[in-house]
Amino acid sequence: MSDDGRLLDAWFGEFLVHRSTAKPSPHTLKAYRQDFAGICEHLSAQTGVPAQQLTVDVITKQAMQQAFASFAATHEVASIRRCWSTWNTLCDFLFSLDAIVANPMSAVLRPKAAKRIPKALPADAVARLIATLQEDDRDGVRPWGERDFAIILTALLTGMRSSELIAVNIGDVRGVSEAGTDAVRVILVRGKGSKERVATAEPALVATLTGYLESRAARFPDSTKRRVPTDAAVWQRFRGSDPLFVGADGARITRGTLQYRVLRAYRRAGINGERAKGALTHQFRHTFATNMADENVSIFTLMRMLGHESMNTTQVYTEGAGTGVREAAARNPLYRLLDGV
Repeated sequence: MSDDGRLLDAWFGEFLVHRSTAKPSPHTLKAYRQDFAGICEHLSAQTGVPAQQLTVDVITKQAMQQAFASFAATHEVASIRRCWSTWNTLCDFLFSLDAIVANPMSAVLRPKAAKRIPKALPADAVARLIATLQEDDRDGVRPWGERDFAIILTALLTGMRSSELIAVNIGDVRGVSEAGTDAVRVILVRGKGSKERVATAEPALVATLTGYLESRAARFPDSTKRRVPTDAAVWQRFRGSDPLFVGADGARITRGTLQYRVLRAYRRAGINGERAKGALTHQFRHTFATNMADENVSIFTLMRMLGHESMNTTQVYTEGAGTGVREAAARNPLYRLLDGV
């Protein structure tokens, strides 16, 4: 086979085509490309060959060990683990097509993931956040209090991820009656890997969403349906395919806008220092899950509510969080030695 036929860059293109049938998200594809380019940079430095001219012959145990050692010197554990996973999958693909004689990634050490118990927002911080969101925001750029309150309350009360909040449509909020009463509703949630689940929206949340949609209809009257009865509920004035949450332009809200609005809410409420490092919208998911664990919701139920595939993932929220755990610890007979102290 010619050198052109063995170019690593060309094989990576084939790998992306192969993975496309699994419908990876844009975020996953971006990660694949970043991880591929990152290791190729170190392989190029080793061999003196430009990254675009590397061939699959460069993939050896020693070369990959050295490349990952260099990569690890400037990256965090999570990035190293993700990069290792990308190259392991890539090398499996190359081996399956006889492009390489073996997958060398078993010889490359992968750091263990740090086990952290998710940090929930304290109850008083949540109370401050909710109180702040109900106040007028007069200093922000394009303030829209009803929308921000609806987004954050939905995240807090359903545990939805940011990507799920962005993807939900108005028609996914099922059971909203023609009269517009704020009864219990359900929200169809499209989770990771296109897996669907159902979240419950209690009357307080439905009322907040209704108020937000009323403000949205006033802001963007041209975005509503033209032919609806004058006494129609606001839910009927939008199409089922319309996004539930929109940005200042009336289009589906972007991840950047969502995270900015959440960060601004933290800062306005004075609780920015109480969230976990790097967690913005996801902090509400931690808070939701931990509070459910505190109420002794079974791990199987919590697993379904969060859309987890593995019980191990859900168990992180229940370790040391549920009241049952604390009650069991309180029964420790050694505490009796402290009576009267």
